[in-house]
Amino acid sequence: MKKITDTIEIEELSYSELSTKEAALLKRAQEISTNAYAPYSKFQVGAAVELANGEIYQSSNQENVSFPVGTCAERLLLGYVGANFPELAPKTIAIVARREGEVDWAGVSPCGMCRQAINEAENRYNSPISILILQSKGIVLRFQGIRHLLPLKFDDLHS
Repeated sequence: MKKITDTIEIEELSYSELSTKEAALLKRAQEISTNAYAPYSKFQVGAAVELANGEIYQSSNQENVSFPVGTCAERLLLGYVGANFPELAPKTIAIVARREGEVDWAGVSPCGMCRQAINEAENRYNSPISILILQSKGIVLRFQGIRHLLPLKFDDLHS
């Protein structure tokens, strides 16, 4: 038997420790989360991404009564920027979520499909994406690349 150990790195920051650009990304994600169409889960998710040229785009989750048809904020956003700005790599993505009517942000992270979509974007541009996740009480988790959230990622079909 061979034991394999992998180490992940997570930075836990207060909001005041973020760069101006990171704080702006989180603010955009928070603002767009109010546009979530979440009549079934009542769970509003917002995501904002900074591209290589410094421009910021954002999206929110959009549900459907046929649950697999709904789209997470992260995948909707990465699909949009990939289709419209294929020459620009995503540099940083900020993700926030909370239940409708609540004041505090929920301590969640991207679902498995979103993690895989982030992985695909990293592979497409051969560049890790910095991931910011707002948690409750103003704590922000920062990951440098999806491997820290998805250590056994589905990656290369050519091997």
